[in-house]
Amino acid sequence: MSEKKTIPNKIDYKSSGVDIDAGESLVERIKPFAKKTSRPELLGSIGGFGSLFEIPTGYKNPVMVSGTDGVGTKLKLAIELGQHNTIGQDLVGMCVNDILVQGAEPLFFLDYYACGKLEVDQAASVIEGIARGCQLSGCSLAGGETAEMPGMYNEGDYDLAGFAVGIVEKNEIIDGRDIKDGDVLLGLKSSGPHSNGYSLIRKIIESHDINIHDQIGEQTIATLLMEPTRLYVKSILNLKKEVKIKAMSHITGGGLTENLPRSYPNSFKAQIDPKSWKMPSIFEWVMEKANLNIEEMYRTFNCGIGFVVIVDSSDVPMAREILEANGEEVTQLGQIEKREPIENLVTYI
Repeated sequence: MSEKKTIPNKIDYKSSGVDIDAGESLVERIKPFAKKTSRPELLGSIGGFGSLFEIPTGYKNPVMVSGTDGVGTKLKLAIELGQHNTIGQDLVGMCVNDILVQGAEPLFFLDYYACGKLEVDQAASVIEGIARGCQLSGCSLAGGETAEMPGMYNEGDYDLAGFAVGIVEKNEIIDGRDIKDGDVLLGLKSSGPHSNGYSLIRKIIESHDINIHDQIGEQTIATLLMEPTRLYVKSILNLKKEVKIKAMSHITGGGLTENLPRSYPNSFKAQIDPKSWKMPSIFEWVMEKANLNIEEMYRTFNCGIGFVVIVDSSDVPMAREILEANGEEVTQLGQIEKREPIENLVTYI
């Protein structure tokens, strides 16, 4: 005969696994982070049902540009390392760098943080990183959602999603329509793999039984892999004021091979010179451990180039000067050429 289950006299939300007090504590902890990101157009503060944001003044025909993303399985690595204070910048970067491609200035950001049991210190560390990314991008952390869902996640696990909204004047949308033969591709250095290819990277670590605290050169593997996504917003917005940008690409999953063609008509191709930049050591390590050829690397990782700007050849000196003055490391990757129907959209010479 089976034993009878003991039924508690009272089943409240906390006994079911959701701690309302912890949620309220988190809101209070993150308010100072969010306040540091506030733009004058933001109305209200963290904690309301919705976020209110005025359209900035000075626009004649404003167009809103939105983007959403996560950080992929880099999150698993952050959890395993207990390093939660940088993954938030990755989340912001994946979203704001995307909407920047069309010339949009990021205005505000929302986040979604989901977990099985809310650990206030852990969540606050993540959101502090999100706020830092917003500050570096010049946008407001306008709000978000924290979801505590017992049974959905293992202990210590959490998930992240982000949502960015920006604005651009309609006649200043950057969409590749003015691309012509001879335009030049300028590559901006990445800070590492950013947030792409980590399922493959984690498979390398597992299959080779690698200690991620071992070193590559002067840094540990863990440090190189956890370097947060570089934010290109301020550099590109400053460039846009002085130089006509023909097109841009955020080099995320799919690498140069898949992302570059998203920025120009298929009557053109990008001809890239791989000798124009040196692949950083972390990518050489991945290539060796995974036994990948160079074509697979260019189709999977950013390989050291996180963002690409296409300009007229006559504008290259000024564009380079402005970008370098804003702290970017710039490489002239190659040029745009007319494409025959049988040719690839990206070729490597």
